[in-house]
Amino acid sequence: MKRINQYKKMFSVEKEIDLKELKKSYRNLVKEWHPDKFQDGDEKKEEAEVMSRQIIDGYHFLVSIAPETKEANKDAYTETTTNTGIEDFDLKGQVLEITFTDGSTYEYFGVQKPIFQKLINAPNRYRFAKRNIFNNYLYRKSKKDQEMA
Repeated sequence: MKRINQYKKMFSVEKEIDLKELKKSYRNLVKEWHPDKFQDGDEKKEEAEVMSRQIIDGYHFLVSIAPETKEANKDAYTETTTNTGIEDFDLKGQVLEITFTDGSTYEYFGVQKPIFQKLINAPNRYRFAKRNIFNNYLYRKSKKDQEMA
């Protein structure tokens, strides 16, 4: 959640993510922090390279959790969460990564350790996840899954 708030702050996003406004903000930030604007050897150039990478990463991250993106991919997500089982899962911080048997991987944000413990100890992990995780947490298709495609 900290990462989401950090990126929202960077792009001046208040509550809901509007893709048009996000794109406009992204373009302005890229123009401002593009490394080619600075001379070689300048300290600002190195800072601009780091900032540029953060801007690109933040933009792609926010696009992946935007309501418009989620709505566009809702059918595939529903198909995955209703018709395939859980192959593997892992909690890193408050990000639960679930890999399904169809090969797709989704990240769920804000999952607390007690919920993860209940998932581990559940007699039917898929049913527990379907009732308590799939539609209760902010999610996005994992970067790992997108790299494999």
